[in-house]
Amino acid sequence: MNPDDPLLRILACPLDKGPLHLLAPEEPLVPQEALYNPRLRRRYPVIDGIPQLLPSSGEQVTEDEHERLVERMSRS
Repeated sequence: MNPDDPLLRILACPLDKGPLHLLAPEEPLVPQEALYNPRLRRRYPVIDGIPQLLPSSGEQVTEDEHERLVERMSRS
């Protein structure tokens, strides 16, 4: 996926139905491409270009990791 992909405008978090932010891989914080919901602090992996948006596919991030991800998103 890329940040300009029109698909990103219609993808939504399966839990709160809100928008998601694309995170490019960046070790060790984001080992693979992912979609992030800062409202619920959940990260969903993108595997082989396919977003894994089942509620069970998401993982909760820690407070420290959330702060780093929000800072990273604000720089983009």
